[in-house]
Amino acid sequence: MKDRSKGSPYGGKGWSPRERSLKEELGDIWSSCGVNNEWNRLRKVLLHRPGIELKRISDPDDVQMIEIPSIEIITKQHDNLAEAFRNSGVTVSYLEPNVTPPPNLMFVADLLFTTPEGMILSRPASSVRAGEERFVAARLASLGIPILRSIHGKGTFEGADAAWLNPDTVMISVGFRTNKEGAMQVSSHLKEMGIESVKVDLPSGSMHLMGDLRFADQDLAICRPGRLCDSTLEILREHGFSTLFAPDEAEIATGLSMNFVTLGPKKILTASGNPNTQRFYEELGLKCHLVNISEVTKAAGGIGCLTGILERE
Repeated sequence: MKDRSKGSPYGGKGWSPRERSLKEELGDIWSSCGVNNEWNRLRKVLLHRPGIELKRISDPDDVQMIEIPSIEIITKQHDNLAEAFRNSGVTVSYLEPNVTPPPNLMFVADLLFTTPEGMILSRPASSVRAGEERFVAARLASLGIPILRSIHGKGTFEGADAAWLNPDTVMISVGFRTNKEGAMQVSSHLKEMGIESVKVDLPSGSMHLMGDLRFADQDLAICRPGRLCDSTLEILREHGFSTLFAPDEAEIATGLSMNFVTLGPKKILTASGNPNTQRFYEELGLKCHLVNISEVTKAAGGIGCLTGILERE
């Protein structure tokens, strides 16, 4: 009688060990994905096209918006945003809920943070947005993208509160959207990957780090005046960044002129209707691709907020 303990299920002849790392399996067993910077060529994004969920809003304060957006206008603007990504060679995937989604699901950037090996799934701080991460988890799974960690316990974390300073360092902000526990969980997982994290505090009145700090190139940080403390600016400079301050607070606050997505080095997708900020960007040598998101701003978000980054070079 054959000795079953020597068969391939027990490590005998025919056994094939899994020798590649998860990162090496991306693009093969798993779909290609991964990010370790904020400025190299953008390859893949995840979006949610807003729609019927907005019909249920009677009071914008109830869903943490400024005004109730027009469905007709916001869907058209969102379609134009997706087309702008495609025209820049970016692959666009969509969240595909099989139920009426919550009203803020369009702001996909808050719901995930991409690492070189896959995704950290967020846990939004607001009760209005609680559970949005389920839709992202389902879609990532269907796309074949690995979820490395889901923020749990009392931790809250939103992807717009983290940014890559270089392939070995992530800045994580702590404020009213990301708490210390959530930041610690993200930091702990990054440490397992050999990646350092630096934590900074956001001032009162700041929603996310994304609203106060953007990166247009490997050495160019665009900052919102008066929103980053001296120690945060010093960290940026220590990591080789020039810290330049965007002009026109009204365009930043109302037009979301700083809430851009970097398509590649010195190439950004930014909101139209902000002439002073656009002039500032162009004088820095940035190529500006413009999209009208005036209706999106009524929901308290911009282009960066709408865009879940899945892959960069």
